[in-house]
Amino acid sequence: MDGWYVDDRCFNCDVARQLAPDLIEEAGGKSRIRRPPRDEAETRRLHAAVFACPTRSIRPLSGRPDQRLDPFPMPLDSGVLLCGHNSRHTAGANSYLLLRPDGTVMMVDTPRWSRQLADRYSAFGPVTDVLLTHRDHAAHGRRYADRFGARLWIHEGDLDAAPDADQVIRGLDPVEIGQGVTAHPLPGHTRGSVLYLADDRYCFSGDSFYWSRATGDLAIADSVTWYSIEELATSLTRTAGHLRFEWVLPGHGDRHRLPADEMSRRLNDLTTRAQRLRPRPVDFTAVQW
Repeated sequence: MDGWYVDDRCFNCDVARQLAPDLIEEAGGKSRIRRPPRDEAETRRLHAAVFACPTRSIRPLSGRPDQRLDPFPMPLDSGVLLCGHNSRHTAGANSYLLLRPDGTVMMVDTPRWSRQLADRYSAFGPVTDVLLTHRDHAAHGRRYADRFGARLWIHEGDLDAAPDADQVIRGLDPVEIGQGVTAHPLPGHTRGSVLYLADDRYCFSGDSFYWSRATGDLAIADSVTWYSIEELATSLTRTAGHLRFEWVLPGHGDRHRLPADEMSRRLNDLTTRAQRLRPRPVDFTAVQW
């Protein structure tokens, strides 16, 4: 449309629609251009989608997109940035930079690997830790950790996906991994899924739950829960009362911010709904983005 198209490599990861929902829509299990941008702000949103897309499927007919309009890492709030440049090897998962008060940085999950991107991310401060939420997002973790001289974290339940991790989270008890940052084991999506909570403000939920634009609420992708939906319900029941945050920042699915009390209410409601869920066949098309 008007010089832009989505090619057939798109696998419907939703990343582009999160960044430009007014410009890009879902049709037939793929993304497509809804309409061209009308002003500079919309042009920038479209380019954010372009540079986040893991398959580089959003293309201008005129050639390469304007590299000067690559916004990543892109601030979401005063303490967190979206890495962009999502990787096919993590099924297009989002990743984040968490800025710490002492000037250091933590990376949560990983974008596609690039030395140039690593240098861009470390410009915000020394990256001390790469936090993996679960096995599906472990790709590139070791390369980024080595480039930064950082510690690589994963839970023992998913250790085979990152056997050279420097720090292994064990058991089900919360673990403080840095000042103001706690890892909460949350088995369910995978055996070793972990949620990272920072400053009672940011919840990096991995693929355990996300914000659904379709329902306008927190949601679980139960049709792509690999380990156990019943175990995920148990994990949420055990953990929800200990979590307080404003931002839900998932790997897959949309991000959202609400007052902490409202987010707590919605998380408790999600926990109740999760207890009624039962195993179902894997079906990517059933996810309510």
